[in-house]
Amino acid sequence: MADRSLRGSGLGAKSFEDESSIEFAPRQEIGFDCPVGHHFVRVFAVEADLPTSWECPRCGRVSKRSDGVAMVVKEEKPARTHWDMLRERRSIAELEDLLAERLDLLRSRKTA
Repeated sequence: MADRSLRGSGLGAKSFEDESSIEFAPRQEIGFDCPVGHHFVRVFAVEADLPTSWECPRCGRVSKRSDGVAMVVKEEKPARTHWDMLRERRSIAELEDLLAERLDLLRSRKTA
């Protein structure tokens, strides 16, 4: 009898718990305006860090908040190149010495 009571209920797909005893976190709605003219609203928790931009669900462009909060532009670090990492480990004088050693080694192989 017990396994018949679960027949057709889709285990894990539905909750049979009543929502009357659940307290939801306080929420707030933030509107966003797309450069094309689309307007949409997203719901966030009150204590959440609110984004200054959001991707438009209709066209995919970056949308700004409609309440006037300016977008924050983060400073991007320049990409570290191989040369930058090499310069962190060695000075120019050391690199010149290493180059001279390698050139001497290559020249000695050609003559031998």
